[in-house]
Amino acid sequence: MPKTSAVPVAPSPKYLRRGKVKEVYEVSPTELEFRFTNDISVFDKHIPSEIPHKGETLARTAAHWFEACGRIGVPHHFLGLSGPTAMRVKRVRVVPKPRSLGPHPKDYLVPLELIVRYYLAGSMWDRVKAGKVTAQDLGFPAGKKLEYALPLPEPHFEVTTKLEPVDRLLSTSEALELSALDRSELDAIRETILKVDRAMQEEIGHRGLIHVDGKKEFGVDAEGTLLIVDTFGTADEDRFWDKDAFERGRQVDFSKEFVRQHYRQTGYYDRLLKARADHAEEPPIPALPPLLVDEVSRLYTTVFERLTGEPFSPLEQAA
Repeated sequence: MPKTSAVPVAPSPKYLRRGKVKEVYEVSPTELEFRFTNDISVFDKHIPSEIPHKGETLARTAAHWFEACGRIGVPHHFLGLSGPTAMRVKRVRVVPKPRSLGPHPKDYLVPLELIVRYYLAGSMWDRVKAGKVTAQDLGFPAGKKLEYALPLPEPHFEVTTKLEPVDRLLSTSEALELSALDRSELDAIRETILKVDRAMQEEIGHRGLIHVDGKKEFGVDAEGTLLIVDTFGTADEDRFWDKDAFERGRQVDFSKEFVRQHYRQTGYYDRLLKARADHAEEPPIPALPPLLVDEVSRLYTTVFERLTGEPFSPLEQAA
């Protein structure tokens, strides 16, 4: 077991559901177990390929960042690792309409994903190129020429849906209505994200990485405390660049963006967007070529090492 905190393995937990890359089990009325698979998804599509060691790198990286949250006093749901690819967490209810719980609801998953961007990249760059986002939208003066990888003048927050089949952007009013949060609670979440991201950048900066953007999810516990849930800070949720390469004018990506670019280059992403715009049947996503699978596996283990400062030695085979 890695140096992160561990908990006893639960006897025969009950299977509840499967997400894009992990399975969820019930340990008790107050605890869940996440089991991370080697599956991979992009654009809300499950790729029919398995990436060796991916699940273990995600579990151990997420544990690393949850323990970092503990050191800076940020509440979270992580209890400990229960295996190389599994972690135990405090349970919050999944309620599609939190307002049905009454005023100031407690003990529920906030049905939002909160994205913070520090550089112009990813889907935001796509929207800029399409004319959907202007310089002023990002905090620049009007007329500022926007280029890929441009540092943003201030952190740019976006909120999307969490429980819908395809994530969609929300306005602040839509997010408050959907989540049953008030404006002060949403502001508190934003401040928490900035606090965590500052701590993350301080740590990974010493290992030559830049935190470009990332998403986080939150829940409200039975006492009404907002806490970080699910996982964050891994190659699946966040984007990182090599600092030395960036200073030389190149963007060396340490994230799942490598896989997204494959499907952009093959034309699949354009076909998918067209189908969604036309409300037509979405094309199935092809498997990754075997050589690319090996390369993606190396990417995930490399990201683990760069983020945590630990050499990756797989524990899952011995578990």
